[in-house]
Amino acid sequence: MTKKTRYVKVKICGITNAQDAEMAVRFGADALGFVFAPSPRRVNVKAVKKIVRNIGPYVARVGVFVNETSEKIVDIMFQCQLDAIQLHGYEHPRICTELNAYKLIKVFHVDEEFKTSETERYPVDAYMLETKTEGYGGSGKVWNWEGLAKKKFKRPLIVTGGLKPNNVRKVIEILKPYGVDVSSGVESRPGKKNHKLMEEFIRNAKRPI
Repeated sequence: MTKKTRYVKVKICGITNAQDAEMAVRFGADALGFVFAPSPRRVNVKAVKKIVRNIGPYVARVGVFVNETSEKIVDIMFQCQLDAIQLHGYEHPRICTELNAYKLIKVFHVDEEFKTSETERYPVDAYMLETKTEGYGGSGKVWNWEGLAKKKFKRPLIVTGGLKPNNVRKVIEILKPYGVDVSSGVESRPGKKNHKLMEEFIRNAKRPI
């Protein structure tokens, strides 16, 4: 039987301006992430509405929220015409029911005490594994990918945390995820993407597996 070729999905997160968004799309990004939480990459509704206007219909627009109310999330999603919600904090599973009109991604913060059973409490479309730190995302710190290589997940897996152009293939080969997510690993400074690094990251991640 011929082995089926598969391509990993790539999300460029922490988009703050139209130029970075347009270049990410040009290089082949499948999704763009907009952070609506305290962060150097935080954006507001007005900015995002302007950015998404020109990125085309085939690229997913993801709103990133941290411990926000479902009412506030729905309002922002509607105003910005976004496609998917990324819950990046320590949200209770019941919020997923309140937001089930959208595609949902739940972030889990990985350290030596992380248990895959935690993921099963959340009725979402995908799990994202992030390095556990004092903050929420953009730390640039990696975690022990090998430690989860044989674990089974009930939903598609997205990997983030310390990813860069020179290590994204390693995590793909180890975990064979549905997708990868990067922010600080392709930046010149917080909130401003380095287009050369972004292109290299997407190219490396998109090689068939």
